[in-house]
Amino acid sequence: MARSFKVVTYGCQMNMHDSERISGLLETAGYVRADDADTADVVVFNTCAVRENADNRLYGNLGHLRPTKVANPGMQIAVGGCLAQKDRGDIVTKAPWVDVVFGTHNIGSLPALLDRARHNEQAEVEILESLEVFPSTLPTRRESSYAGWVSISVGCNNTCTFCIVPSLRGRERDRRPGEILAEVEALVAEGVLEVTLLGQNVNSYGVEFGDRYAFGKLLRACGGIDGLERVRFTSPHPKDFTDDVIAAMAETPNVCHQLHMPLQSGSDAVLRAMRRSYRQDRYLGIIDKVRAAMPDAAITTDIIVGFPGETEADFEQTLEVVRAARFASAFTFQYSKRPGTPAATMEDQLPKAIVQERYDRLVATLEDITWEENKKFVGRTVEVLVAVGEGRKDSATGRMSGRARDGRLVHFDAGGNDGIRPGDIVEATITYAAPHHLNADGRPVSHRRTRAGDAYEAGRLPRTPGVSLGMPTLGAPAAAPTSATHCG
Repeated sequence: MARSFKVVTYGCQMNMHDSERISGLLETAGYVRADDADTADVVVFNTCAVRENADNRLYGNLGHLRPTKVANPGMQIAVGGCLAQKDRGDIVTKAPWVDVVFGTHNIGSLPALLDRARHNEQAEVEILESLEVFPSTLPTRRESSYAGWVSISVGCNNTCTFCIVPSLRGRERDRRPGEILAEVEALVAEGVLEVTLLGQNVNSYGVEFGDRYAFGKLLRACGGIDGLERVRFTSPHPKDFTDDVIAAMAETPNVCHQLHMPLQSGSDAVLRAMRRSYRQDRYLGIIDKVRAAMPDAAITTDIIVGFPGETEADFEQTLEVVRAARFASAFTFQYSKRPGTPAATMEDQLPKAIVQERYDRLVATLEDITWEENKKFVGRTVEVLVAVGEGRKDSATGRMSGRARDGRLVHFDAGGNDGIRPGDIVEATITYAAPHHLNADGRPVSHRRTRAGDAYEAGRLPRTPGVSLGMPTLGAPAAAPTSATHCG
């Protein structure tokens, strides 16, 4: 019988997309998916190292699996991702029942490492210092029939003092534009309606081939792909944000008017200490330009509270930017000391009580603003791409859920379902607003069945092979072959 596998993912969208590649690799190697880790022959942990408790979370889960491994000696456990890149052989020292450790640069080695560990009956640890092959050349087993991630770059050239990612993901490597567009076309050919372009810093895309306007050109090129209804991207960096990107967003109909742009702090002094090479005026200036070009744009952000040396006056500057920017939502974090980063050795590390009090104030301020902004949607009709797993209470309320074009979460009355499927498009009139979601309690105004909905109903998920084209170029790519094989 074929061996089964389960991938457990922590962290960001980059990691989630890497897990799709891990699944694609293992399926190509003859493995089949298992429903949970306790019954799988192979369990792969794809880890994150950004937060302080990442280590505890991993080792807690490894400890949970130890009795299962003892009872099933043929079971294998693999650890990959950023924490594996950071801790390397220490993982096997702390958890000797782990069979394979692989890093961020050699995902493609996983099937061979599993075979080698099983044959040699000993742990295999392989960590490369630089990228072996661009991850998108690997087969990918997608998790959604209607939305897909497409990497445009990996790694990061920034030197933010709080961030461990550049040391774990390496320097930025840009993917060829033609290769990106070919992958997008392949996804659309299988029914996908929405793509999210991924990079640690999408605005610096093109640095490898000397075109600082490459990202705006890429957005415009996506606008020429028939059947692609929504384009999103994450994450840009304010220092590299150009007016050309704003124009491309405003002028390309399928590019969503949603911008996730990390702030981190509103204080110029803290931004300087973070080595974020923009200041409050620059950041708010970008917001003003975006709203001038797209008054309906929803802007989201990341904010860190309690960075070393942050004063009350610094924190008040962050609150001022929050009030001025009127974010649609924000990911908020209490500063987490990560060994190996410059910030970890800075003086004036703040007491937990002060950080917590400021964090609570920030969250309260944000919720007041997001609620006020969401209330403006009551009475409006919005277009919703129906999704799976967005509404935790959908089964109890009889609703379905999805995302509006600006990224807002919408729960809507499915009207006894009426044949509405994930991947379909509905228009719904908003009747109630909360800080983090919108409700539409009446029946949908309209319902459009889509090829993505057909794929979901049939149980088909896209599987994309690795794509590699020639020299960097922007323009219409050659027609991409469509995979005839689908997962049932």
